[in-house]
Amino acid sequence: MSIEVDYLVIGSGLAGLTFALTAAPHGSVAVLTKRTRSDANSSLAQGGIAGVLSEDDSFELHKQDTLVAGAGICHEDAVDILVHEGPERIKDLMGLGANFNTVTANDGATVLALGREGGHSRNRIVHTADYTGWECERTLLEAVKADKAIQVYEHYFVLQLLTFEHNGRRYCAGALALNTESGQVETVKARYTLLATGGCGQVYEHTTNPVVATGDGVALAWNAGVPVANMEFIQFHPTTLYHPNDRAFLITEALRGEGGILRTADGDAFMSRYHHLKELAPRDIVARAIESEMKRTEQPCVYLDATHISNEILHDHFPTVMVRCAAVGIDITRDPIPIAPAQHYQCGGVNTDLDGATCIGGLFAAGEVACTGVHGANRLASNSLLEAMVFGYRAARKSTELHNSLPLGNPDKSTAIGSVDASLASRLGSIRTVIREEMQRSVGIVRTTSELERVASCLRMWRHEISNDAMLSADAMETKNIALLASLIVSSALRRHESRGLHYTLDYPTKLDAWKHDTMLIPSAESGL
Repeated sequence: MSIEVDYLVIGSGLAGLTFALTAAPHGSVAVLTKRTRSDANSSLAQGGIAGVLSEDDSFELHKQDTLVAGAGICHEDAVDILVHEGPERIKDLMGLGANFNTVTANDGATVLALGREGGHSRNRIVHTADYTGWECERTLLEAVKADKAIQVYEHYFVLQLLTFEHNGRRYCAGALALNTESGQVETVKARYTLLATGGCGQVYEHTTNPVVATGDGVALAWNAGVPVANMEFIQFHPTTLYHPNDRAFLITEALRGEGGILRTADGDAFMSRYHHLKELAPRDIVARAIESEMKRTEQPCVYLDATHISNEILHDHFPTVMVRCAAVGIDITRDPIPIAPAQHYQCGGVNTDLDGATCIGGLFAAGEVACTGVHGANRLASNSLLEAMVFGYRAARKSTELHNSLPLGNPDKSTAIGSVDASLASRLGSIRTVIREEMQRSVGIVRTTSELERVASCLRMWRHEISNDAMLSADAMETKNIALLASLIVSSALRRHESRGLHYTLDYPTKLDAWKHDTMLIPSAESGL
């Protein structure tokens, strides 16, 4: 079976859906998602969307907050675009029916309730209680469902991008995808393709990401010859629910914005020893402080104390947190919440320009999968949903401006597809488990060169074991992608001989001007990868 459209979107989060809705008036759109359409990192975002929407705020303040968090390697032109175009994308969502929290102003008018999170100098976070991502995703999915030009294909796992060469340049012609329900491999032909697959949380043992976050988009781009940048900058959310019998669950930063206090088991409020902003310091600083206190006290967690916050605020603003904590016996109105850091966000990714375009003609990337230059060495809280919409929109606008100017061509012969060897299939689960454990242990918040080199050596061994290209299985391909993403993260970390933002190494503990640049990995030059 073959699907032919003008625009192909791989992924159904905010970036992909924004692209689809923007491109739909100009042609047919296919959205491929490897599970259901709502299985995306975007749906899990609790905190909100940052945007300059009040008189006491400014584009320059939002820009400076982003640059400070990014620790010196944000691209200023990309940040300018983010902060200036962001409010319009938020208004687009509101126009589609997104229900954000509001308050009554002094003059009686109803206005957006703007919160504040770590690293922000003003209240500028638009939110829907503590399930903002879900509300945004719901809004866009309803709009997509109503648009006859857009078709969503669920349970399609993309195996590889289809490319061809024309006049010395490579172009994308769509993708090869496995329909995991029918078991059939299908060709999806398109003139323009967007990678919007989210992040790579499943590379780590503890993550706030859903099970679909296996780094597929970065792997697809890398295997097609697209450079990646800044993969060493993996953000760990400082506060996720710690419970021996439950997966990591994000405790939104907005709870600290409302006055939540980080304490050790004996009640010591420790953040003043690490940063003058205390609980509202940038995430990398808060995460390292928590890990330091856990090691100092030899405890598996610290505590987020919200018991002094009014019950009304807790019930109105944090219903999801309250319900999830109650499910494991924690009443946050009376009990401090046990928390520990967990992998949360991939700040680097597929290298793009300011319109989301890659070096391959017709291939774009937006959202967490992309490295637009916005986040630098550390993402500012609540800039992620904003970036997904801003650059998803720009990528669609650029592709529609190109009209039919890109050449059409026959894709190169695709990789042979076959069944998974039975003995290897039985090993896939254990390989994934050991990779995730090693990445959590040695390529997390604090790193050393010797541990990075050891993990790099192990990854070469594991990747060799699963190097067979003929593996017709989503599980097998996800395992290959996880191993590749781990290798890219480790390789990038080994190249940066300093500590900056989310990359902290005991061997190079200071930040150096000589390293004030992106870490770029180019497939053709990386024979070891």
